[in-house]
Amino acid sequence: MSTAAKPSQAKPPRTKPLRTEPLHIRFDDNAIMAALFGPQDEHLVHIERLLDVKLRYRGNELNITGPKQSLAIAEQAIHALYERLEQGLEVGPEEVKAAVRMAASGNVSAVTSADTSIRTRKRVITARTPNQMAYMEALGRVDMAFGLGPAGTGKTYLAVAQAVSLLLRGEVERIILSRPAVEAGEQLGFLPGDLQEKVDPYLRPLYDALYDMLPIDQVTNRIQTGEIEVAPLAFMRGRTLDRAFIILDEAQNTSPMQMKMFLTRLGEGGRMAITGDMTQIDLAPGMKSGLVDCLEILKDIEGVAVIEFDDRDVVRHPMVARVVRAYNQRDKQIQVARRNRANARKSADRQPEPTEAD
Repeated sequence: MSTAAKPSQAKPPRTKPLRTEPLHIRFDDNAIMAALFGPQDEHLVHIERLLDVKLRYRGNELNITGPKQSLAIAEQAIHALYERLEQGLEVGPEEVKAAVRMAASGNVSAVTSADTSIRTRKRVITARTPNQMAYMEALGRVDMAFGLGPAGTGKTYLAVAQAVSLLLRGEVERIILSRPAVEAGEQLGFLPGDLQEKVDPYLRPLYDALYDMLPIDQVTNRIQTGEIEVAPLAFMRGRTLDRAFIILDEAQNTSPMQMKMFLTRLGEGGRMAITGDMTQIDLAPGMKSGLVDCLEILKDIEGVAVIEFDDRDVVRHPMVARVVRAYNQRDKQIQVARRNRANARKSADRQPEPTEAD
């Protein structure tokens, strides 16, 4: 017995990205051009790998070849980086990657714009992703900004940078940095040392961000004078914080009562930044996160901005983005499996019970 052969399905022809004539960029300042290219042309290598283009230079002229879309992105990123160097700002591998990301999203102006940069004593911070740009804009505009997303997206770092910038400009009089010490249930008595030694391990990431914005001696002096305060969340109770920039980190580990207590500390002329990662809730099983609770209540309130980050915003080691992406994929698979089991149970419940034949 023979069977008819199935007609073969013709595969659509593979098309290569449209390539164009080489693009030529001429630079006026050889010193800036050298800084743009980086040590041993390191920055050019990054652009080539990210965009699948070829960069070759002779004298003060750079030639770019590659797919049409990538070529346009490369041109915008290179011009933005050159302008950044003209302004006296630093350019390293991370700034190069950020310029490519921002050019690809149509926001390349943020690489050099003063409107989307934060100045502190030690550095000028610019947005490295579109979501970071939206977050920085919100930090400068609203009284209460929420930054939500995975580790490595700059949520806390940018909030501390904005707080330090406002303090240096005299727009706020002090900075309050806080975290819930959830690992010890806010009960730190069993830990060795005095109170400061007990809480310091939970607050160390906030100190690290401060040291990146200000010289160590200035951080120490400002802490001693009370201009900067780093304290666990429990210490916020009963206070009204006027003309202060208040940051709550790891907010997903607050209870609804703690979150309400924190939000109502905001005083005249004050601002708040609340950061958290909904996938890293360490509360007891069955306990609702105060961050989840307050977002349900405040989502439509005037003066509140909520910026959500994802793995594309991770600006640490590239491996961090891959790790976050892998965990998110696993979580989605678990959610799909749970929905399928729930649907199967509902379907089984709707089936009529068998009846005995007469």
